[in-house]
Amino acid sequence: MEESNNVSYSIYTPANPQGLDRDEVIDFLFHHLDEYGDEREDIASCMDYALSEAEGKGGAVLVAREGGKVVGALILNNTGMSGFIPEHILVYVAVHSSQRGKGVGKRLVQLAADNTTGSIALHVEPQNPARRLYEKMGFTNKYLEYRLLR
Repeated sequence: MEESNNVSYSIYTPANPQGLDRDEVIDFLFHHLDEYGDEREDIASCMDYALSEAEGKGGAVLVAREGGKVVGALILNNTGMSGFIPEHILVYVAVHSSQRGKGVGKRLVQLAADNTTGSIALHVEPQNPARRLYEKMGFTNKYLEYRLLR
């Protein structure tokens, strides 16, 4: 665990999931992803993938707490690939509205980057204000994304 400005940061991985309150973090992400969020079941599946020890899966769940309460969370999934597809995808990151602009999101993303090897991809909506943070941290926008939904 790391601490910065009265906010403590914890990293949970398949090898070290002890102490993670799964439902608390899922609920936090569900409520604080705002218009960029997904259904609770999708967030739970993403977390299960991140904490899976199955070959080709895994990742990390990072949690920021202040006074024992979750104020930020991030889920990073391994892709099982490299080169043509980045090794990791940052699927969810959210910060409580009372903490936005105070560096919590930046610290979560930096900790995720510092504790992985290989490239990290993420998807961000063009109007999402967090886009500027990612650009300042060195993320680049190489592609437009298109999906065929079925």
